[in-house]
Amino acid sequence: MRTGRSKERRVNDVTAAQDGRRVYLDKQSPTAYRALVATADAVRATAAEAGLDRVLVELVNLRVSQINGCASCLDVHTRAALRAGETTRRLGVLPAWRDTELFTPRERAALALAEATTDPADSLAQERAYALAREVLNDDEISAVIWVAITINAFNRVSILSRHPVRDVRA
Repeated sequence: MRTGRSKERRVNDVTAAQDGRRVYLDKQSPTAYRALVATADAVRATAAEAGLDRVLVELVNLRVSQINGCASCLDVHTRAALRAGETTRRLGVLPAWRDTELFTPRERAALALAEATTDPADSLAQERAYALAREVLNDDEISAVIWVAITINAFNRVSILSRHPVRDVRA
C-alpha cells in the first residue's frame, strides 16, 4: 500500500498553485461541489445510523488522506479526530496501524477497508479487507465505512487538484 503521493506528482505543485495555474474546483464548479458536500452529509448520517462512532470515521478519513497525500484533508481531519477524542499517540502511529495493538478489531477492519477502497486495483487487499471486516462489522457498518472512504477519496482529489492550502490556524 502506498503511503503518499509520488515525488513526480509533488514536483512543482506549490509553484503551480502559487502562479495561478490551478483551478479551485470547488469555487469554479460550486454546484458540483455542493453536491459532493451533500453526499458527505448523507454519508455522515449513514455512518451514524450504522453505529460508527466519530473517532472511527475520522480514522478512515485520515488513513485515506495519508495514502493520497492530501495535506488539506489531513489538517482538517486531524483536528476533527482530536475534537472527537482521538489521542495524539494513535494518530502518530496510524500509518503503521497494522504494526501496533492500539487499534480495536473494528478500527482495524475499517482501516483495511479504507485502504482497499483507496486502491481498488489490489483485489487481494480487497478480499483480505472484506474477510477481516466480516469478522467484526455487519453489512450496514461495512457499507458505511466504504462510503466514508469513497467520499474522502473524492474530497482528496478535489483538494489535491485544486492545491488547497493548509492555513496556519494560530494566526
